[in-house]
Amino acid sequence: MVDTHTCNFCGGRLEPGTGKMFVRKDGSILYFCSTKCQNNYRLGRVPRRVAWTSAGRKARGKE
Repeated sequence: MVDTHTCNFCGGRLEPGTGKMFVRKDGSILYFCSTKCQNNYRLGRVPRRVAWTSAGRKARGKE
């Protein structure tokens, strides 16, 4: 069975063979669906405060 992952920033689903896997020095693994998510994470943005993420939509009561 093929593993599917979720984006660590926006919460979107990653299809097999897509996205980026980032491994930190401490061994933790982060998955990103796009460069947009990766750059927002690198800038230190909190997903709850970004309107287009699933956490942001949930925080605003849209979902």
